[in-house]
Amino acid sequence: MKELVQLADGWSLDHDGTPLPAQVPGCVHTDLLAAGVVPDPYLGLNEKEVAWVGRRAWRYTRDLAQRETAAGEPHERTDLVFDGLDTAAVISVDGQELGRTRNMHRRHRFDVTGRHGLLEVAFASAYDEAAAVREATGERPNVYPEPFQYIRKMACSFGWDWGPTLVTAGMWRPVRLERWSTARLARVRPLVTVRDGVGRVELHVDVERTERGADRRLEVRAHLGGVHARTTLDGNTAVLTLEVPGVELWWPRGYGEQHLYDLHVTLAEEGAEPDGPAAEPLDSWSRRTGFRDVVLDRAADEHGTRFTFVVNGVPVFVRGVNWIPDDVFPSRVTPGRYRARLRQAAEAGVDLVRIWGGGIYEDDAFYDACDELGLMVWQDFLFACAAYPEEQPLRSEVEAEARENVVRLMPHPSLVLWNGNNENLWGFRDWGWEPELDGDSWGGGYYLDLLPRVVAELDPTRAYTPGSPWSGSWDHHPNEPAHGTHHSWEVWNRRDHAEYRDTVPRFVAEFGWQAPPTVATLRRALPGEDLAPDSPGMLHHQKAEDGNGKLHRGLARHFAPPQGDFDRWHYLTQVMQARAVAAGIEHWRSHWPVCAGTVVWQLNDCWPVTSWAAVDGDGRPKPLHHELRRVYADRLVTLHPGDDEDGPVLAVINQSAEPWTTAVTLRRLRADGATIAERVLDVTVGPRAVHRHTVPRDLVPDAASAKEFLVADGQAGPAAPAGEDRPAALRAVHFPVVDKEFAYPAPRYEVAVEQAPAGEEDGVGGGNVEVVVTARTLVRDLLLQADRLGPDAVCDTGLRTLLPGESLRLRVRHADRTDAEAVRAALFCVEPA
Repeated sequence: MKELVQLADGWSLDHDGTPLPAQVPGCVHTDLLAAGVVPDPYLGLNEKEVAWVGRRAWRYTRDLAQRETAAGEPHERTDLVFDGLDTAAVISVDGQELGRTRNMHRRHRFDVTGRHGLLEVAFASAYDEAAAVREATGERPNVYPEPFQYIRKMACSFGWDWGPTLVTAGMWRPVRLERWSTARLARVRPLVTVRDGVGRVELHVDVERTERGADRRLEVRAHLGGVHARTTLDGNTAVLTLEVPGVELWWPRGYGEQHLYDLHVTLAEEGAEPDGPAAEPLDSWSRRTGFRDVVLDRAADEHGTRFTFVVNGVPVFVRGVNWIPDDVFPSRVTPGRYRARLRQAAEAGVDLVRIWGGGIYEDDAFYDACDELGLMVWQDFLFACAAYPEEQPLRSEVEAEARENVVRLMPHPSLVLWNGNNENLWGFRDWGWEPELDGDSWGGGYYLDLLPRVVAELDPTRAYTPGSPWSGSWDHHPNEPAHGTHHSWEVWNRRDHAEYRDTVPRFVAEFGWQAPPTVATLRRALPGEDLAPDSPGMLHHQKAEDGNGKLHRGLARHFAPPQGDFDRWHYLTQVMQARAVAAGIEHWRSHWPVCAGTVVWQLNDCWPVTSWAAVDGDGRPKPLHHELRRVYADRLVTLHPGDDEDGPVLAVINQSAEPWTTAVTLRRLRADGATIAERVLDVTVGPRAVHRHTVPRDLVPDAASAKEFLVADGQAGPAAPAGEDRPAALRAVHFPVVDKEFAYPAPRYEVAVEQAPAGEEDGVGGGNVEVVVTARTLVRDLLLQADRLGPDAVCDTGLRTLLPGESLRLRVRHADRTDAEAVRAALFCVEPA
């Protein structure tokens, strides 16, 4: 049986002739940080102090002892396996070179049978490697002034409009020795399908043999769900099929259960019986998989070209988020951290996560968690925002990388789409690249030829799309809203978020609005700084071009600028982010099935930064996270301004599998809370359907007065108990003018704090309270910033609007301060201009 020896310990990093302890997996930055050589680059302006690290060559060493290379042991072969080398490296043992690497996204294997001595991994500067490739291939256009398209490395380690420039090097994934004899499983490629309740697994198996194992008769065995199969090898390959009747399907969250099956494959010498003396297999492979059918409907219709996921026969409106690496140093992202972040996505109502092309193919733990949580995965191939040369030495690396990762990830039922790149087809046509390239290669051959051929050969069970955005062909602009996928960035860059309502794209794969991280995250990241929007640390942790300018202009369209009041600015920018994203999702969901999905940019951050994320770099949810939970819920009541002729529109959205009947109460109210007109509509919405209703004229607020607004209240479940006046479970509001023009009363509300028992999720400790807020006036967008009560404090509720007399109960956990004064200081709402 194959034997594994992990090489995690005993490594040293050479720093100017001084050996420093090194951790594998890890990188140069984390090792230097642990040794106290560099400051934490995430704090203050320290990023600038460590820029030199990425421009140097680095050398790691450890002793490869004789016992580790299995001298005298029965194994015929010992391989040194690197699951991830970042990036350009020379590997040697006792001064003799084993090989060279130039791709962070591949596994590398070297035969070290009988070798021992000093194992050395010498990394070149990524800048030097990129410069050499650029010299060989020629210059290519790029949206950032860094050379990431010339090296197969995580692009965003060179910086992005939300990330720091921390160019890493090191062994970022595990290193081990594999000892084996006769033969090993070199590749297992399962094609998993289901039809008429019968699950089918077609296993394509490749083996590698030792010299003495060349003529041995071998067989492959597989089993899943009580079904077994076996076959002999034809040379070094085998194909065997498992057919499993009556399988339970895997569904995305919200549509059904996530049934998973254990799939096992073993390699053995032919004739060895399970209970016989030679039963021990030569090698084994195991994964969890699931049975589901996913079709991407890209047919033409009267609206353009569809882009609709159909899962197990059910068309799905995708409720998605974009994912970036959760840390600039990805070796620090543990399975527990993956699960925590993805659980936050699931708690926000998300059912699809798009892994963006400027990052990495994530660890298996990411996809395992998605399988279990019911989160569909859209996987980009790793190309983003640049023209990529197609010449050597990059082309062979791109193909090898694609082949390896397609096979590695294809067992996961959560994986539903392969995507060729992020924004490069758009960039070629629309960003001035085409004339600048003047016929030079730019990546089109990858996205339109190489990658679709690789997917078709290796994983024909899944759809492939050449890029995002992509309209389906060059007959249309790559980012044409009516065809395929669309990235909506004009609103954030230049317009008011209300303009999301001007179009109905077929599928919105990127859109978003910025906001700063939580106050607790800012205080940790910028210690001692007097926080202000333009303070040195705040500006350094704002990487977007004119990011603060766009924040200020977006805010000024709706609110009087809160001059000199950082807390108000912070609150209002958080409000604007939540409102902007909600405006887009509510509008696009109300136009299902023409629009078939939204993928918010973005779920997470890789460090503490002002960005588009719903969860900040310390893992704290912003108000946007709570707002996603509302607008991504199965059942949603929304109000839309409509046009001047017809006026506001009520949309009642039901994404559940059952019909939904609800009474929707429409109220035209004055700013003081008095009712001008009221009507109850009994609405029935079919499964996966939308009901749109023009608001009756007598309920439309008078925009000229700036003192009237509209409220729609529905119920997803039971109504409020008798005698308890609280907001409806589903509330939508429509103000006909922007906030700075509306005649808000000075907000008045009462606050009571009650002790709450700890729940199972709270663990040990106190700090659990329930805050009851009772409104005496209109209170718009009330928010409790729980992190002001303690760095670990969380609240179960985001922005809520209360009418006079209504009470809202908020659950707060893990607070350090729970007195009424502290709680009131952590409460914010919209105030009159």
